[in-house]
Amino acid sequence: MTAEQLSLTTSYVPPAPGAGPRAGKVGAADWAKLAEEVDSVGCALTPQVLTDAECREISGLYDRAGLFRSTIDMERYRFGSGQYRYFDRPFPPLVQDLRAAFYPYLLPIARDWAARLGQPAPWPDDFGEWLGMCHEAGQRKPTPILLRYKQNDWNALHRDLYGDLVFPLQVVIGLDRPGEDYAGGEFLLVEQRPRAQSRGTVTLLPQGHGLIFTTRDRPVRSARGWSASPVRHGVSTVRSGLRHTLGLVFHDAA
Repeated sequence: MTAEQLSLTTSYVPPAPGAGPRAGKVGAADWAKLAEEVDSVGCALTPQVLTDAECREISGLYDRAGLFRSTIDMERYRFGSGQYRYFDRPFPPLVQDLRAAFYPYLLPIARDWAARLGQPAPWPDDFGEWLGMCHEAGQRKPTPILLRYKQNDWNALHRDLYGDLVFPLQVVIGLDRPGEDYAGGEFLLVEQRPRAQSRGTVTLLPQGHGLIFTTRDRPVRSARGWSASPVRHGVSTVRSGLRHTLGLVFHDAA
């Protein structure tokens, strides 16, 4: 983050290492650099947090229907083309560990953004406590997502809100190899800038790497101080092959 931004809040302080098996890999990233990048662009690519074998393990869960609470046909709802599934509880251990491992590192960024925008920052230090707040507000449905895109599938620009309680950052992890397992299927991020044309960012997701990105909006400097710049995300058309990703949303759904 810039010196100007840090003068408004505290500097980025990495949390204490978590106890879960994923915490070490997630914590080994340069979080000061990731925070600066997601702050300036709206997204940032992490180092590899899953091995190739772990990626195959997670993508292989897709056909085990009993692990999921819901399956969404995107074409039916005019979300695009393709399919995704919401995990049900209990989550597979890798999914559970990843969600818990990322939260404490995203939390300082979320609080910094809220401070600049003059908005509430309701997110406690403990991830379980935050999910409990979601459940008390009627947001009880789990939101980790496993997505599958085949040739000619795509995802329309959207935001994953699900209720009044929203965590402002989320993570998507690539489970296949771009350029080998599939072609196309780039991750799209489009920011609606104040009184200006929208800005787009395109990212290829390397296998096992996570992309941190804005859930709803992010703070941008304006003539009157800080403004909330709306952001949406989607996926470009998969031209060939099969593309799987794991989506980690840090609030539950109503």
